Amino acid sequence: MKTNYPAVVVAPIAYFLLGGLWFDLVFAKQWMAYEHMTEAQAHSVNPVPFFIVTLVLDLLIAFVLAQLCNWRNANTAARGAALGVLLWIGIVAPVDYTTHMYEMRPHGLFILNDGYPLAGLVLMGVILGAWKKKAA
Repeated sequence: MKTNYPAVVVAPIAYFLLGGLWFDLVFAKQWMAYEHMTEAQAHSVNPVPFFIVTLVLDLLIAFVLAQLCNWRNANTAARGAALGVLLWIGIVAPVDYTTHMYEMRPHGLFILNDGYPLAGLVLMGVILGAWKKKAA
């Protein structure tokens, strides 16, 4: 099975937009409280370089996830979502929680910060699994 490049481009855009909703609209106040950050501090930096790096890294994640979807025959929304959950449970969460634990950070911050990649991997998995390439 070949890589579906249009899906690989759309999936990270969806993940990026999810991040905007997650950290700016839904959980902004809780996240800033956990991080001991004021609104003035949050708005004191130019976000454009962060957005560019985030999109590039999200594109990398989508490309790798697409390869894993191909390899594991995750060719439905449910299979793509399940692969996203599996990656989060088996790789992302344990790595992040280990760091989080040694930094002695609040558990709520882990849930907030790592809920986003869980939701994002599921979202990208759904897109990559469900999006069928047109036959040539």
